[in-house]
Amino acid sequence: MSISQDLFKRASELIPGGVNSPVRAFRSVGGTPFFTKSASGSRLTTVDGQELIDFVCTWGPAIHGHNPPRIKQAITEALEKGTSFGTPNPYEVAIAELVVKMVPSLEQVRFCNSGTEATMSAIRLARGATRRSLIVKFAGCYHGHVDSLLVKAGSGAVTHGHPDSAGIPAAFAGETRVLEYNDQEALEALFATEGDQIAGVIVEPYPANCGLILPKDGFLQKLRDVCTQYGSVLIFDEVMTGFRLAAGGVQECIGITPDLTAMGKIIGGGLPVGAFGGKRELMQNLAPVGPVYQAGTLSGNPLAMSAGIAALEMLLELNPYERLNQMGSRMQTALLDAAKEKGLALQVPQTGSMFAFFFSEEPVTNFTEVMATNTGHFSALFKEAMNRGIYLPPSAFETCFISTAHDHGDLDQAIEGLTEAIKAI
Repeated sequence: MSISQDLFKRASELIPGGVNSPVRAFRSVGGTPFFTKSASGSRLTTVDGQELIDFVCTWGPAIHGHNPPRIKQAITEALEKGTSFGTPNPYEVAIAELVVKMVPSLEQVRFCNSGTEATMSAIRLARGATRRSLIVKFAGCYHGHVDSLLVKAGSGAVTHGHPDSAGIPAAFAGETRVLEYNDQEALEALFATEGDQIAGVIVEPYPANCGLILPKDGFLQKLRDVCTQYGSVLIFDEVMTGFRLAAGGVQECIGITPDLTAMGKIIGGGLPVGAFGGKRELMQNLAPVGPVYQAGTLSGNPLAMSAGIAALEMLLELNPYERLNQMGSRMQTALLDAAKEKGLALQVPQTGSMFAFFFSEEPVTNFTEVMATNTGHFSALFKEAMNRGIYLPPSAFETCFISTAHDHGDLDQAIEGLTEAIKAI
């Protein structure tokens, strides 16, 4: 028995499923999850001594790779001053200034402790500001494990075949309307019938929790136009894409301004964090100045804030986005070439440092099409890649990430290994 197998056996006695986040359990790809001993740069080292080139990157936050010295130093310096104060601290102001400077739609921002808290709070704020109850989401978009949003969700909910979680009252789910992503006609029809009751629309502008789906021309602009027309709040969930595709996220790339933005992952520099922000007039509805209550004991934690400041400052200084996109494009081309040579139907959607695998004859544009892809091929690919020292997300419904720590040597090795893996399926 390997060390990882022994740890998983012990964990399974104490922790439901042996893991603290469901997708880590490897159930959709089979086998026992490995346990990580350490991580540095672009690589993980398992407790059994295997070194892996990592394209999961902590599920997105590690845009600078693992354990970058500058972020570690920032945390160390903050740690010398204390772990938590329960009072305002200077780091909160500094990172708020950075985030508002970087994200086009933000005039004010509030920090919390996770992406789930950020989306939950943005939804509450939209409802409180509009005095309406209905929320619109899109099938396959995952916005954390918020009760009213865990309906036809992506991420682990899809992986484990439970897009609608037990424990959510029907009345909660009844306040949510679910549409197919990229379907403008359905969007217009819904607003024509219920527009005056819709508090807001929440969307991953590039859905990345069910693989990676890119918007059709005009779809996101239609969202903006419809929300403006009916007085509904447009919420971009950029927990995944924020600061990764551009300093200002997708909204900077496409030039569309949401009313509220939910953020997380990268802004914590590897520590737990979330944030939401937007127009001043909306944010002023939050307590203590407004009637919408939101709070958190560890919100603005000095360690997370200091790590986030370092991560964001590095992005501003490096401006790595063109380089990351070139690496992503190179990976896409190589994977498609390998699949073509093998005779496999494979789609590799890619934007910037993000890419995904869909074993499908045609490009995937919505959740229904995602669910029709060949997930068995992905499970085989995952195992073949692991055997060659390459760590992909252990689910066909997730997205891969490239970090600034990945160099051309990493990419060469990964492309060679993934090409062999595809041919071995």
